[in-house]
Amino acid sequence: MNFYEHIFKKQRAVQDMPSNKIIARWALDLLHLLFPQQSGNFKRIQDVEDAFNQSENDLMALLDKTKACADCDTRKISRDFFEQIPEIYRIMLTDANAILDGDPAARSIDEVIRTYPGFLAISVYRLAHELWVRGIPLIPRILTEYAHSKTGIDIHPGASIDEYLHIDHGTGIVIGETCKIGKHVKLYQGVTLGALSVEKSLANTQRHPIIEDYVIIYAGATILGGETIVGHHSVIGGNVWLTNGIAPYTTVYHQTNSKFIDSKPLV
Repeated sequence: MNFYEHIFKKQRAVQDMPSNKIIARWALDLLHLLFPQQSGNFKRIQDVEDAFNQSENDLMALLDKTKACADCDTRKISRDFFEQIPEIYRIMLTDANAILDGDPAARSIDEVIRTYPGFLAISVYRLAHELWVRGIPLIPRILTEYAHSKTGIDIHPGASIDEYLHIDHGTGIVIGETCKIGKHVKLYQGVTLGALSVEKSLANTQRHPIIEDYVIIYAGATILGGETIVGHHSVIGGNVWLTNGIAPYTTVYHQTNSKFIDSKPLV
């Protein structure tokens, strides 16, 4: 088999579905409907209803064109997804308000919605997660990887994240597939909520930590393992490496044993 024949066969075998760009565009258009701060205002209520109906039809079309969704009831999935949109929107607003309330640099809710990468990443995640729990293949990962590419924030769509999530700055945050995050959690840049082991045999197990309500995790902290539970109202300091659970109301700080040695420049 020559090289060109090999590539041709690979192309024929690839999963048939819309491009990543089209899928991401659908999600962004939906976010613009939910938050007119990003897209302007409608002139009539009917225009709003028509726009959401069109977005629902667009989702159904995406699913219909996805080969791996051949056995999906795409109409029901799209209908059920959009029935959840008011609740998803409510939760997105809690995220925006958590950022506004928790960041002294934030001047207004409009500023948070239009400019904060943390809000974009978590909003795209919330759409992707709703598709993930309905068993939609690949599209949820495409959506969260799009947000990852734009914000540097990597949230797996399978993660379970409650309301009022505050992502501050956000660059370098990683939240794994089986991670569970409670209400009113605040994450700073560079936080990793990952697996202690990456063996393939553990794919269907609780591999990532559980973060309970009202926890703050500062920059560069790494928390690993499915048995690692961070109790509510705890504070994890910057650069902490944590692989064991901690009780509620616990504060954990990184302690260095490094010694500074005076040295003279070479002549």
